[in-house]
Amino acid sequence: MNTPIAVDTASALAQARTALDIEAQAIQRLAQRLDARFAQAVQLALGCQGRIVVTGMGKSGHIGRKIAATLASTGAPAMFVHPAEASHGDLGMITRHDVVLAISNSGESEELTAILPLIKRMGVPLLGMTGQPDSSLGRHADVVLDTSVEKEACPHNLAPTASTTVQLALGDALAIALLNARGFRPDDFARSHPGGALGRRLLTLVSDVMRSGDAVPRVGPEATLSELMREISAKGLGASAIVNPQQQPIGIFTDGDLRRLIESGSDLRSVRAADIMHPQPRTITASALAAQAAELMETHRINSLLVVNSAGELCGAVNNHDLMRAKVI
Repeated sequence: MNTPIAVDTASALAQARTALDIEAQAIQRLAQRLDARFAQAVQLALGCQGRIVVTGMGKSGHIGRKIAATLASTGAPAMFVHPAEASHGDLGMITRHDVVLAISNSGESEELTAILPLIKRMGVPLLGMTGQPDSSLGRHADVVLDTSVEKEACPHNLAPTASTTVQLALGDALAIALLNARGFRPDDFARSHPGGALGRRLLTLVSDVMRSGDAVPRVGPEATLSELMREISAKGLGASAIVNPQQQPIGIFTDGDLRRLIESGSDLRSVRAADIMHPQPRTITASALAAQAAELMETHRINSLLVVNSAGELCGAVNNHDLMRAKVI
């Protein structure tokens, strides 16, 4: 059995802080040396009529995959192509309408440099991200972004650490600049993330989650308390709308209102719905976002909302449980 190695807490924390400091300083230096070439890179990517094809070997390839994913999710169609696979057929995935973003710290990765002349002969614009601007990648690229670092966070200055952090940060900066130039909005982001929490909040409408038809509790203003309570119990909303002859909600009565009414000691035998309802109930349209319904209920500390159409007629109802089932809240 191997004897566990004891970790010196102070030493581990000191090494971690040193690594973070080195990488933070590398990003700060990158920000300071950005120049017009970054704007040229943004312009090159913005003019792409096809896809931004990201490529890179080793750790740069891992970073490239993440950059491609970030670009794709922020409105710039992108994909990753492995340079070694490109030499064996995958180069056919690149078209004249694309832009290639090649990443290499040394700029001399054998698999990458092998396909650079082919990319140039195809007439495909080439954006290079390298720590050696005078490298093969730098010489072939139409625009070069300098990702050089003074040293890696690795104590032996060998493992790609600060250099890959700088590549990743610059890829994010490129994606954000493109996002802004394209006028990419939160609802655009939501459409590419329909399964996520943001997608649900920005895409789910009240009409998608509301109860409708016979499932919506409603009575007329002359209904007795007994009739009102039967409607609330049958429909399971915890409340009922009181509607006029035009089916427009003029009030609402809830389970909580009943408890308060009983506690008041009032004579309940002859009361009508119109006598005990809350007039002018909060309503929302079916075309509103479900997230707006959640915000409205939270603001006014209510558990349910009546839904109306353009004519002000009752067409649905929604409560907190409906929104939770739809994972809007």
